[in-house]
Amino acid sequence: MMKEYKTISEVAGPLMLVKDVENVTYDELGEIILQSGEKRLCKVLEINGTDALVQLFESAAGINLAESSVKFLGRGNQLSVSPEMLGRVFDGMGRPADGGPAIIAEKRLDINGLPMNPAARDYPAEFIQTGVSAIDGLNTLVRGQKLPIFSASGLPHADLAAQIARQAKVIGGESNFAVVFAAIGITYEEADFFASDFRRTGAIDRTVMFMNLANDPAVERIATPRMALTAAEYLAFDLGMHVLVIMTDITNYAEALREVSAARKEVPGRRGYPGYLYTDLATMYERAGRKRGQEGSITMIPILTMPEEDKTHPIPDLTGYITEGQIILSRDLYRKGVQPPIDVMPSLSRLKDKGIGAGKTREDHADTMNQLFAAYARGKESLELMTILGEAALSDIDLMYAKFSQEFEKQYVSQGYEKDRTIEETLNLGWELLKLLPKSELKRIKDEYIEKYLG
Repeated sequence: MMKEYKTISEVAGPLMLVKDVENVTYDELGEIILQSGEKRLCKVLEINGTDALVQLFESAAGINLAESSVKFLGRGNQLSVSPEMLGRVFDGMGRPADGGPAIIAEKRLDINGLPMNPAARDYPAEFIQTGVSAIDGLNTLVRGQKLPIFSASGLPHADLAAQIARQAKVIGGESNFAVVFAAIGITYEEADFFASDFRRTGAIDRTVMFMNLANDPAVERIATPRMALTAAEYLAFDLGMHVLVIMTDITNYAEALREVSAARKEVPGRRGYPGYLYTDLATMYERAGRKRGQEGSITMIPILTMPEEDKTHPIPDLTGYITEGQIILSRDLYRKGVQPPIDVMPSLSRLKDKGIGAGKTREDHADTMNQLFAAYARGKESLELMTILGEAALSDIDLMYAKFSQEFEKQYVSQGYEKDRTIEETLNLGWELLKLLPKSELKRIKDEYIEKYLG
């Protein structure tokens, strides 16, 4: 039988101290019962002997120390899951936020889960088509991969996230593909943009959305990505689906973690973030992947805004250590009007070689990718020289590369947020751009592919 404690001794902001408790554990959920009969959730942050420090999920207003009581539920945060989740919008705690009925649970799963056992992992090796040429052609996403997007304040990462969520598919397995979208600490305006965009395009039918707003409590923000990953694990490993998890914005998650850490009076680490930030991020990111002997998979695209556009800031720095590459958005390209402003040079997908080639994308993919990278890099150098020395100082071949670089940004990278390109369209566009260069310059492509695709 659950005990009800009327020993609340102190409330300070979002924290509350309950004395003389028994058998209460860290991270356990509690229910605060107010004098009016209203119930509010809380979570145990710290146990010190018989004292429990809890954090409120809602406002502390109306809590009367003498008349209110607390009941600990004997479990952590759980999510009700079932196939009916697809097409639904939930808040950050997994409660319906679309006006629909509550989910009839097939299972109730603890949201903390476990990182995937390395020995049980299968190597990511299958191409996922996002419909975005700068990703599909040059920094290919592979099923089971973790590929973050590094953005900055004011850059259109929300538009890119919505585009990927709408367009992403596993070639030949579209019917068994789902998207889990977690919005962490976003504004009402952004939440409305994502929800209306998914409904407008019909993508909502294969999507599970978790929306945590900027005015929701910090402790709920920490739960939101874990809610999304729990839903993804159910869809992938119970229902055998290919699941793409998009989480925006991881920076808001880390800020909430720092806030809770400060409330617990923990010793701060770099830039005030808790010393366990790396471990905490890893417990989320490592839940993505493929399992041996199982059809389903979880592929993850976490999106984060780099404070002050600093790649060495703890959040992008630690994320880069844990994940397999990064897609970087550029403010210079954004100012030029390139949509999406993906800077392909510093971007990297460490697993792209495993997901391309004959039988996956096309036989010429690796060669054309390398040639496009090399030509674009030389073209950018030529443009810099032109700025310093003037056009007259460049050779004819340098001018060709400079023109290639400009056309590459204009046609290949800048495709808009509504255009969905197949991998064949992306590869063919690459060949069209390579026609701007003499055949003698295509040194990274096999002659047989030049004959077949260049004519």
